[in-house]
Amino acid sequence: MAQLVLPLATRPALRREDFIVGPGNREAVAYLDAWPNWPGPVAALYGPSGSGKSHLAAIWAERANARIVEAAQLDESVLPGDGAVAVEDVGDGARDPLLFSLLESGRPVLLTGRDPPAEWTASVPDLASRFRSVLPFALWAPDDQLLIKIALKLFDDRQLKIPAAAIAQMITSLNRSPAAIRDFVARADEIALSRKRPVSVSLVRELLGETP
Repeated sequence: MAQLVLPLATRPALRREDFIVGPGNREAVAYLDAWPNWPGPVAALYGPSGSGKSHLAAIWAERANARIVEAAQLDESVLPGDGAVAVEDVGDGARDPLLFSLLESGRPVLLTGRDPPAEWTASVPDLASRFRSVLPFALWAPDDQLLIKIALKLFDDRQLKIPAAAIAQMITSLNRSPAAIRDFVARADEIALSRKRPVSVSLVRELLGETP
């Protein structure tokens, strides 16, 4: 009988030394590492779910003593003062007048979103223009070594040691996206816990729908 698995939260490691640098994000990392020597007050990170946007925003926020807020949750409390702000998940038109006021203030701001800033939806016409002028940094180029390092980090966050062959099987078979790897790691951990067994090559193959 399978063991009942409680939905315990897993805390990802979000320090600078925990971030995996690869060809697809090296330029963005170098720019954030250059803080506060930026040529302008606003920059943007974009990429698919799981590509590291929130991790880098957290790193920058600690360095810049910045507040982190979701774009959909912007309110008047973010406008007073001159401190740095990281605004996550920009692009669906949420709270646009407040976001425009924030960008107009001249304060240091880091924006994140899935698509390039020039493609972000804006209900305020002048905000659309501001989006197009933001310095953008893409965060994703799915080479095998980066995918392997992401999988290893996600398992390490869960304190799991995985055979190299199991990781290779995942990278070969899964959709080449960080979100697909993240979801698979969570599922493998859940099943392994319920069966009281390690995440092995055979379990990975089973979850991928292959014959052991």
